[in-house]
Amino acid sequence: MTDDALAVSGPSDDGFNLELAVSALASNATDVRIMLKLLVSELASALSGRLQVERPGGLRRRSEEIRAVQVVLGDDVLRAEVDGASVRCTIGHSSGGIRIRSEQVDMGTWLKRLLGALQAEAAQSETTRLALENIMIGGT
Repeated sequence: MTDDALAVSGPSDDGFNLELAVSALASNATDVRIMLKLLVSELASALSGRLQVERPGGLRRRSEEIRAVQVVLGDDVLRAEVDGASVRCTIGHSSGGIRIRSEQVDMGTWLKRLLGALQAEAAQSETTRLALENIMIGGT
């Protein structure tokens, strides 16, 4: 994915406004944990094996809380780790299976990259398109 594809700020041809989506997610989720649960529930079927969720607890006592979310999209790995009331977000980029860089970003930038990549994927995937619609309208 090119940087141009990530820099979408207005409505696209398919009517999806990336800035509006990021704002809606951020404003509807006063708690980072709630927002991550929403993302996981909506994206689980669309991303299947590319979405990894880490939860606290052992094998016997599995918590519904989310400790970390990792999404692999092409050569990028987007990771969000809950740290108390805040979240630490990183975006790693690989080439040929080798990580060549990793940067720490704020939640808004992380969401923008995630939703931008999903927006591009939604052009070929009905499941991804429906997941994005559900995130925007709050459906399940």
